Amino acid sequence: MLLSRSSSSTYLRCSILSVLGLLSINTAMAVTPVSSDLDTVTDNNKLPQVELDKIVVTATRTPTKTSNVIAQTRVVDSEELRRYQGQTVLDVLKSQTGINVTQSGGLGTTSNFYMRGYDSKQVLVLIDGVRYGSISLGTPALNLLSADQIDRIEILYGASGASLYGADAMGGVIQVFTKGTNVQKSNLSVTAGVGSNNLYTVGTNGQYAYQDTTLSLGVSHTDTDGFNAVNAGKNFNADDDGFKITSVSAAMTQKIAPNVKAGLNAFYNESTSEFDAFPDFTGAVNSDSYSDQKNGSATAFIEHVNDLATTKLSYGHSIDELRTYDNVQDLKKSTVFDTTQNHTRLESQIKAGGGQAILGLEHLDQKIDSTTKYEVDSRTIKSAFVGYQLADTYYDVQTNYRVDDNSQYGKESTYNVGAAFRPLAGMRIGANYATGFRVPTFNDLYYPGYANLSLKPESTKNTEVFIEYANNNQLSRLTGYHTDAENLIAGGTNIGEAKIKGLSLTSDWKFNSFLFGLGYDYLDAKDKTPNGSNYNNELTYRPKNTGLVYVGYQQPTFDIRLETKHTSDRFSDGANSIKLDDYTLVNLSTNIYITPNLRANLRVDNITDEDYILADNYTLTNNFSSRYATNGTSYFTSLTYNWY
Repeated sequence: MLLSRSSSSTYLRCSILSVLGLLSINTAMAVTPVSSDLDTVTDNNKLPQVELDKIVVTATRTPTKTSNVIAQTRVVDSEELRRYQGQTVLDVLKSQTGINVTQSGGLGTTSNFYMRGYDSKQVLVLIDGVRYGSISLGTPALNLLSADQIDRIEILYGASGASLYGADAMGGVIQVFTKGTNVQKSNLSVTAGVGSNNLYTVGTNGQYAYQDTTLSLGVSHTDTDGFNAVNAGKNFNADDDGFKITSVSAAMTQKIAPNVKAGLNAFYNESTSEFDAFPDFTGAVNSDSYSDQKNGSATAFIEHVNDLATTKLSYGHSIDELRTYDNVQDLKKSTVFDTTQNHTRLESQIKAGGGQAILGLEHLDQKIDSTTKYEVDSRTIKSAFVGYQLADTYYDVQTNYRVDDNSQYGKESTYNVGAAFRPLAGMRIGANYATGFRVPTFNDLYYPGYANLSLKPESTKNTEVFIEYANNNQLSRLTGYHTDAENLIAGGTNIGEAKIKGLSLTSDWKFNSFLFGLGYDYLDAKDKTPNGSNYNNELTYRPKNTGLVYVGYQQPTFDIRLETKHTSDRFSDGANSIKLDDYTLVNLSTNIYITPNLRANLRVDNITDEDYILADNYTLTNNFSSRYATNGTSYFTSLTYNWY
């Protein structure tokens, strides 16, 4: 291990103390502002633009600066996404503060993520505003979304998004914006790269902007031999488990009248993932098991803007199609789980009382087609929401209310109330209260042999308080949160209760050419089910402490970034008998601008060759026992040529 448990705890404590000290110093004195002439690297050899106070949409459904958002928010912009070429959205999330990941091997393998103590079933994922994921499992396949076709990712922590987006957002919202949704000028780029485990990737992206028209088209392909996904277990098969994926993104916008714009954007993946199958009832294992998956979304919209309001009508469609080939007797036989979601939304943002009111109606159809025969294979959700946001010099206010009418379980309402004020220049103090819920999945309700039609939605009550300090050089925030969860679904019934509380500290700095940042999260997530066998035990895969530190340096001809993320030990079972060791990963990434048009990229992950485990149920006694492998030191390097 790079750090022992005692030294890693010291490291995390020092991180907290250092930032709190910096906060107190900066409250008393101003920091010298950085040069204001930052621009793109291709413009007269100036430094790349770095914005700490970014514009986000997900937190309020309207473009808002992060300095006016009540809930904790993180933005991974296109500049940062360059460091993840040849990887997936899940790999991007691994490096973000407050997010922990489990994965059954390398690229493309089954995964889950946890954010503020919630697993991915309880975090809503959107692609360009459209719901994305499997309605059978309830999980989004972020391990199958190529980062090469993504423009930016917005992360909204906590339950405030539930009153904006409805079910499944009680732990937060992650919205992925595809390339082409923000075209500024015409350009064309071509990328080719290679990496560890015989990984290669090729791709091209073109964008066109002229007067009232923008067009975008991108295609990329990644292929890797992978590594052996299972270290040991009854499904152990000592072979490499490969992965390949082809991704396409397209977008178009057209101004059709002085105040009217229409558009279309789409994103599509096709992938194949090899894996080590579990034994069948005879104990036999198919050594050539694999799955084919298709994932994507498409959105069409028309938008009207005037001095008083912005009104938008949109229709979205998303798919999650899975074919699994692991039959021992006949590999041509597949298990099928196909999800489709159709989403219609009418929304208006109206200027009122110095702020903005938001009104909206939504209609969502969800359907599953599977070789597993569900008693019910579709459902419809009709929704209405209203809200108000005020961003003032001295205070910020956000309040929202939403009603969802689900054809399976009836009506559920959620609300959110938040406010913040500025007692001193640059300082902001605020609080937020929100309710949230999660819809039972089709597996929860109708899976043959385990069906329970009387299941209620999971529900939460969430309180969040924060203190924040910002100036031209830095943005730092300390957030505390507390959640009571009821009707948690386990074993096919509503038996669970849990309490989740924690602290989250983030701090990002820039001084001329230097970038520095850190994050620390303390999480106490416990099972509070009355008379339960796991009462007061820690919830699985929720580490108490995670910490992130990065440092970067930028010049017009190159930039470099070194980052370290530490994850403390955690349990992989509800009885808290299987403990996974803590680990620390050190990653390095750099971009070298050989010419104004030619850029070389290099990323080296797990520099110290840390031996660690993300998922483990090896000590179980049934046929599904396994210990999953992780990658050692790995690299990826690429060349990108841009025509402007």
